[in-house]
Amino acid sequence: MKTSASLDSDTGGESDTASESGLVVAVDGPSGAGKSSASRGAAIALGLRYLDTGSMYRALTWWLLDQGVDVSDAAAVARLAAEPVIEVGTDPRAPWTRVNGADVSAAIRTREVTGAVSAVATVPQVRAHLIGQQRDIIANAPGIVAEGRDIGTVVAPEAPVKVFLTAESAARAGRRAAEANWSAVSTRHDQDRRDRLDAPQSGQAADAVEIDSTRLDLDQVVEVIVRLAREYAGLPHPHRPTR
Repeated sequence: MKTSASLDSDTGGESDTASESGLVVAVDGPSGAGKSSASRGAAIALGLRYLDTGSMYRALTWWLLDQGVDVSDAAAVARLAAEPVIEVGTDPRAPWTRVNGADVSAAIRTREVTGAVSAVATVPQVRAHLIGQQRDIIANAPGIVAEGRDIGTVVAPEAPVKVFLTAESAARAGRRAAEANWSAVSTRHDQDRRDRLDAPQSGQAADAVEIDSTRLDLDQVVEVIVRLAREYAGLPHPHRPTR
């Protein structure tokens, strides 16, 4: 499986960003905690690249379903894991996902893919392929915010800034339902199922800072992540203007 990162677009940012520092910020947590939005926001604020590792698992899952593969057949999934060419863009303002050259950024967010991705992600051969590619992307970036379920524990355990973003189950389900325009009740059921299936691949690093986003808005979560990164990098944290 081939995975590439688009580094063509400028993420912008000011001169006091961490964009050339090689800084790695690992953001882990369960589904619906707000990892993607918070990680993208932090990457933009810090002038870093952004990697959504979940989109890579989703891309493979989408391709397998499109090929008519039974994703519950671990042997079949393992045998085909290296077949599609998966590419991800790392511009936090406009990330994308492609499979064999076709943009599947929207297709991988369907309920069908969401319901099947956990089964694919548990297959050891799949994890070996994708984790290797994820590590390559992180190593080749001038600085990056990477989000997923095992960034701080498996993919990039040496990341100097680690965050574990969580929220109460009801809040997570409500956010996901609103985002995808799905039923709150069925979303909560699906979320609980995914939490159980993803548990072996999920974990909070011992040195991660836990952020409970249940009663925080997106800007507040981003602010915490940015502050942690700036403190590590020795950059000043901008003061909010007083009124």
